[in-house]
Amino acid sequence: GLDRHYLATGRAWDEEMQARISQHKTDRGPSWTTHEEPLDLVGKLTAIDRKERIVLIDCLTLWVTNLMMEERNMAAEFAVLANFLPAAKARLVFVSNEVGLGIVPDNRMARDFRDHAGRLHQSIAAKA
Repeated sequence: GLDRHYLATGRAWDEEMQARISQHKTDRGPSWTTHEEPLDLVGKLTAIDRKERIVLIDCLTLWVTNLMMEERNMAAEFAVLANFLPAAKARLVFVSNEVGLGIVPDNRMARDFRDHAGRLHQSIAAKA
């Protein structure tokens, strides 16, 4: 089979999140190689990209959150990822969250997040 790699985008901001991450690593077991990268998703994907691998990226919406918190250029970051995908050697599986089916959020940051996540989902789906 394929070598299993897990690419986590979450950040351990507090003890609860540290415990959650630790438990998830334990649950995955030793057959998974874990990588953690909250911002430079394509840099990490490029470093681990091999045809004999499957990479589970968990998750896109946490990545969007991290980019927003760092005030990164969202369109540029998404374009770099979209441009990487057609040439990827590994099999890539993306985890994300649907955020656009509820009510319109009452604050700008939440609306921006929803819009960014939707654009990212569309961009990746177009390359699938």
